[in-house]
Amino acid sequence: MIWKKFKAAAISLVMVVAATATSVGALAAELPEELVPVGDAVGISIKTKGVIVSDISEMETENGKVSPGKDAGIMPGDVIVKVNGKEVNGASDVEEILSGSHGDVTLLISRDGKERQVTVSPYDNDGDIYMGLWLRDGMTGIGTVTFYDPATQRYGALGHSISDPSTGNVIPLLDGEIMPAKVTGVTPGKSGAPGQLGGAFNFDDVCGNIDTNCKVGIFGVYFSGDADDLGSPIPVADEDNIKVGAATILSCVSGEVEEYDIEVTRLYKDSDDGRSMMIKITDPDLISISGGIVQGMSGSPIIQDGKLIGAVTHVLIDDPEKGYGVSIEDMFDMAA
Repeated sequence: MIWKKFKAAAISLVMVVAATATSVGALAAELPEELVPVGDAVGISIKTKGVIVSDISEMETENGKVSPGKDAGIMPGDVIVKVNGKEVNGASDVEEILSGSHGDVTLLISRDGKERQVTVSPYDNDGDIYMGLWLRDGMTGIGTVTFYDPATQRYGALGHSISDPSTGNVIPLLDGEIMPAKVTGVTPGKSGAPGQLGGAFNFDDVCGNIDTNCKVGIFGVYFSGDADDLGSPIPVADEDNIKVGAATILSCVSGEVEEYDIEVTRLYKDSDDGRSMMIKITDPDLISISGGIVQGMSGSPIIQDGKLIGAVTHVLIDDPEKGYGVSIEDMFDMAA
């Protein structure tokens, strides 16, 4: 997926990103016999639950450098839950509270799933309150939908989490939406330089919500009236039926969803990092268009022997023709 900062306010406050992902219950969801493999691009917009501290900054003053947030022990990746006892879900909430405060500020932050309270003594920069924190309260980007379940109207996409680019932590989700996207171009991947899809979408053209963001993808309800256009269901394979050998992926790198040849080169049994298999792009047409796997292709469905087996998740930086995939079984456990 391709990500951009949604908002980053240079008000010396850093957001804490909770590192916890939604956990699978003791009883895994039963894998359906059929799902629709999609392979189309969507625009994605999410709002964070709380405000993430993406970085710490320092200000040069006549008395030397100051960083109130750093002095208070705040770290990149922390999530600010409350300011002076008031809940915050955006950088603007933090700014509004700070603008009416004087003296020390009390922050309730979350770190590694545990909450703690810290006191920050802001620096008054000619009337502007400086805390030395860069805040992030959302992200937008483009990714690929893996599957749609006609029985429940739920979809799964990306095959990996939306994470804070500064810390790698899974972003705590408040809410989010998906919109149809049009691929407008491709920057091919090269060794050491991952490529990416270029695309456009309309924020007002919402076709689904996002209610889960975890290590194996994003999930929600696809409520657009054109769900029948997503494709026809095909059989689904559990992990035990995935094998090393020929397979295909569905991707829209050309602007339309096309099927391309790949090879599953290795399987990872009982993996807990969201990577179930290694794959290699073998289709000369896809290699000529994109150089292999590029950002924005995350979520592309993987099909083997006529069955949906998983989704593309990551590319190897040194070899864009190779990457990883997650099993559809792992993805569906989180979607149900």
